[in-house]
Amino acid sequence: MAHALGDRLYGIRLDTPSERGRVTADLVHEVRERLDQAGFQHVKIVVSGGMTPERIGYFKEAAAPVDSYAVGSYISGASPIDFTGDIKVIDGAPIAKRGRIPGLTESPRLKPVDLAPWREALTG
Repeated sequence: MAHALGDRLYGIRLDTPSERGRVTADLVHEVRERLDQAGFQHVKIVVSGGMTPERIGYFKEAAAPVDSYAVGSYISGASPIDFTGDIKVIDGAPIAKRGRIPGLTESPRLKPVDLAPWREALTG
């Protein structure tokens, strides 16, 4: 995915739920190293998923190269709505991150989205 976006890739978000071990400082270090090795030193790393002042302190103490912390649920008084939004097809080719099934998921609740404005915005 990073190679497909190249210099247009601004950042990535690491978000692992607590039942799968959460995001760790070691994971952040590994992802930064892999991005750097692949020539993506410009890509920012955002960590999310149960961020609290204590969790942020943990990353700081471990000198994890985190550029930003997503703290929405910690500061919001609203009831959270849990969902995942996975990219599963790019330019007609099925893809998926580890643990997901690639390709379109049929659902009567889903409606097509016109991607033309997004493509235009990304390509300038």
